[in-house]
Amino acid sequence: MFSNRYIATIALSLVLPSLIPAAFAETDGAIEEIIVTADFRSKSELDTASSVTVMTETVIKSRAAQHLEELVNAIPNVNYSSGSNRARFFQIRGIGERSQFSAPINPSVGFLIDNVDFSGAGTIATMMDVEQVEVLRGPQGTRYGANALAGLINVKTNDPEDQFAAKLKLGAADYNTNTASAMITGPLNDSVSARLALGTYRSDGYYKNDFLRTKKNNEQDELSVRGKLSAEITPSWKLDLTLSHVDIDNGYDSFSLDNTRTTFSDEPGHDRQDSTALAVNSSWELNNFDLEVILGLADSDMEYGYDEDWTFTGIHPDGYTSTDNYIRDRETQSLEFRILSNDSSRLFSNSTEWLFGLYTLKSSESLKREYTYLASDFFSDYDFDTTAVFFQLDSSLSEKLILETGLRLERRDSNYKDSELLNFDPDETLWGGRVALKYLLNPSTMAYASVARGYKAGGFNTDGSLDADLREFGEEFLVEYEIGLKSNLFENTLHLKAAVFHDDRRDQQVKSSTGRIRSGGSTEFIDFIGNAAEGTNNGVEFEAVWFPIQQLGLTASVGILDATFDSFINSERQNLSGRDQAHAPAYMAHLAADYNLGAWSLSVSVDAKDDFYFSDSHNIKSEPYELVNMNLKYSTDQWSLSFWGRNLTDQDYAVRGFFFGEFGNDPRKGYAPEPYLQFGEPRMVGVSYELQL
Repeated sequence: MFSNRYIATIALSLVLPSLIPAAFAETDGAIEEIIVTADFRSKSELDTASSVTVMTETVIKSRAAQHLEELVNAIPNVNYSSGSNRARFFQIRGIGERSQFSAPINPSVGFLIDNVDFSGAGTIATMMDVEQVEVLRGPQGTRYGANALAGLINVKTNDPEDQFAAKLKLGAADYNTNTASAMITGPLNDSVSARLALGTYRSDGYYKNDFLRTKKNNEQDELSVRGKLSAEITPSWKLDLTLSHVDIDNGYDSFSLDNTRTTFSDEPGHDRQDSTALAVNSSWELNNFDLEVILGLADSDMEYGYDEDWTFTGIHPDGYTSTDNYIRDRETQSLEFRILSNDSSRLFSNSTEWLFGLYTLKSSESLKREYTYLASDFFSDYDFDTTAVFFQLDSSLSEKLILETGLRLERRDSNYKDSELLNFDPDETLWGGRVALKYLLNPSTMAYASVARGYKAGGFNTDGSLDADLREFGEEFLVEYEIGLKSNLFENTLHLKAAVFHDDRRDQQVKSSTGRIRSGGSTEFIDFIGNAAEGTNNGVEFEAVWFPIQQLGLTASVGILDATFDSFINSERQNLSGRDQAHAPAYMAHLAADYNLGAWSLSVSVDAKDDFYFSDSHNIKSEPYELVNMNLKYSTDQWSLSFWGRNLTDQDYAVRGFFFGEFGNDPRKGYAPEPYLQFGEPRMVGVSYELQL
């Protein structure tokens, strides 16, 4: 099942603790405990029996990250897809969507911000006043269901504090970039605390347009506002409210016929998202159990458009010019009830914690497409209602052995209709779950093994030319086997985490094609999404945090991935059996050093990523790359000044790629077939000032 490189990597992670000199056990640079909040019960990262990475606020600041895409390269086996201004889609262990146009999609990676569902809408993922980003790899079939086939990304923002505090932060960087944010928090009375945060980010972007003679076509203009209340209404009743508004108004002009950061578009596009969200979390501690009610509401207006010919009118001999624009209005409402055991209601001689829950999600999405070559605008409405029940048991079989079992049953009712008179209303019953064993090797080391089933709802193809038998496709599911080890060593100065996984993907939803015989005897090939592939995803994840001395912290992570198709013929009628799946680099690595000496501190990191295919429909790949980042900071009790840089070696790397096969896009080259690339952030250097009250 696993090749020698996977076996060697996990073996190294298991023996590494014994190779580190015992002398380091005398240091007192203890590592702060990290609590994972994305699971049903908040628990220590080292006590969670699955592969989890948590990016803390300290890490976010050291990378001067404004958006989640600026953290992803440091997270093992997590990738992202651009094709817009900001990353909207993410992939975990080689699984996840890469784009969306007219057709509705069901996400493979769940994405939450303060318990509000933004799956498939990651443009909103600004890092303003974020406490931590939690990435749970592997199917969350019990915790989150159909939108988390590959895993879950949970963004948790900072909570109100019971002591007054305020912050002001200002920053400037290359490409006319400037940032400003402010936060104030404190008690309103003896039982209620509040927090208000506001942040803006503006940049010209790192593309220029020679035709329009401007450097702002790929600009970024991002506003984030968030208010939070935490109330202890009674000693047993707590209530948390979050109201947020994020307004992303970015340009999109990222592809050039010359494969450079210089474009020629005469009608540049845009990448916009305006979202307002409300989250309510209410919890009661009752006599025999605890009760939690979680409500999430979101209203998002999204607009994504681009200059389809990437050039100006007149460059094409036939006068070809075109724009394509997608305007979506999406509303989601989720409600979850959880009943959890407490100390007085455990089962089986007080050995088993339990929980039971009910979850509903209602999503409504309307689309208007404005396309040059449509006779009239295209309209569609896609709604679905999900109802799920779930339970989980955590049983202590002995002092050292714990069994975790969970099951989720989900019913999804969907409805789709559009201006071409297509109408679909499929209903599905889905299920997922997980069984895990945790074994305490000693008080500071835990090993685990798990089997999980994840699932993804079926869908439909909206191309009106398709035959009826190709219109709908069914559920995709995978079964994952994972073993891991987590350890806290040398008086809490060394944390180690390692995991090995094997995924069997079945009825994989991929873009395919089929041939239909025309009346004259010729063959017409039609593209569609179907359950046309099987896949195997194997891999290893290793992470370590080590303080050899109190002033020095070292962080290292490695993700190794072998994600291949067992059987698949793609939309170009190529047999891809045995080929790597798209957006699944064979390795990712991260190494960071943080040195603190009094008022001064220095953070240096390197992110490395192997090449990967951009798509399953062609053979264009990215190049391997390494990015060097740095943050030099001077701090006092009230203020700090940081000088930071990302991609200091100014390496070119691609974040999206296309290939025009039968004909290219450049009339200067006779429309010769060739690839086209979108490049990631070049060297970015800036300064940040933060004042604390």
